[in-house]
Amino acid sequence: MAKIKVGIIGLGTVGSGVYKTLQNFKDLVEIKKISVRNINKPRNIENLDESLLTENSEEIVNDSDIDVVVEVMGGVNPALSLIKQAINNKKHIVTANKELLAKHGEELFQLAKENNTVILYEAAIAGGIPLIMPVKTILRANNITKIDAILNGTTNYILTKMDEDNAPYEKVLKEAQELGYAETDPTGDVEGFDAAYKIVTLATIAFNKRIKLNGIYREGITKITDKDIKFANEFGYKIKLIATAKIDENGYADVRVHPMLVPKEHVLATINNVTNAVMLSGKPVGEVIFTGPGAGEMPTASSVVGDILSLAAEIGKTDYPLPMMRCNHNEEAKRIDIGETKNRYYISLNTENIPGTIGIIGTICGKHKINLSDILQKSSNKNTAEVVVITALSKEDDIKAALKEMKNTKAILKINNLIRLMN
Repeated sequence: MAKIKVGIIGLGTVGSGVYKTLQNFKDLVEIKKISVRNINKPRNIENLDESLLTENSEEIVNDSDIDVVVEVMGGVNPALSLIKQAINNKKHIVTANKELLAKHGEELFQLAKENNTVILYEAAIAGGIPLIMPVKTILRANNITKIDAILNGTTNYILTKMDEDNAPYEKVLKEAQELGYAETDPTGDVEGFDAAYKIVTLATIAFNKRIKLNGIYREGITKITDKDIKFANEFGYKIKLIATAKIDENGYADVRVHPMLVPKEHVLATINNVTNAVMLSGKPVGEVIFTGPGAGEMPTASSVVGDILSLAAEIGKTDYPLPMMRCNHNEEAKRIDIGETKNRYYISLNTENIPGTIGIIGTICGKHKINLSDILQKSSNKNTAEVVVITALSKEDDIKAALKEMKNTKAILKINNLIRLMN
């Protein structure tokens, strides 16, 4: 079998792992070129063939000998234009770029269809966890209707350490940055963007309907305090950043990313540190859980190289490689606005420490059709108290209306936080 020739765009953490892993498959894959931002940058790669390096990515996408372009540079620009150019040159694509797929996947998959090329992206959702291939092949017989996932290792590490060390968010974030688990600018992770990119693509595949990124409800972990984690524990929950997606029988999808109180007995409550996990619910299989390393040099390289080898087994043998892995999501899912969803809620308040305060809270909630299932009150001092309530299943818009009224109620000094519970 003739070797396939690949060009790699990017030689950072993931690109380095891909290069190292491909050294084990020299009989199947030849690396023709690697584009880098700075050709003179020192690299911790043993026996790197520096003659392969170029600072001009167009040398890769326009090289007629290259069969597969591997994009591991990240971001939208210039990755988008380079991949489009490669596809127009009839090259297959392997990418780990979740942001690019979430924002421009529809355009890229349509272009690939027109050029009879394949885009593979196993590494773009959960690093080293196999997801895309199983969903598109082994689980194809299932009607998947629900996804609950921990898709960001940085936030999971922060929430784990806040819980274990009883430490505030700012302190743990700094530690995570020092350990290399969080970027200098952690916004993409801690504000939920990274998880949102991933759940959009995963839900599109699992539901077989296109999910658009715009309109996805997204909320990060920056408002979570060590007190929230302590109170959640007292109620029997762990706080996790959950990417969730559900689709009903009428094709309406509820897709969002935000912190959730997860019951301690739930499997996702036990996923700690930088580990990722994805739970798929469908018929006839029931619930299936995938868990493992969601990022990192070698776990992500495992998925990228797996995609490359899948193409290596097809190229030269068929004129239409990997038909099951191609995108056929022509119908867009209808969207459920979060205001229309029903959830249980954790509400943390500072109140005056006077008789009747709990009654005032209960009256406001009752007025807005909200039942309370649990209440915790702790006196801060003789004048103020901390009150935490857990609601029964309630409509989001009703909760917002109740909170608005609470803000204008004298006995309620401050609304500290609102966190949804996993349904």
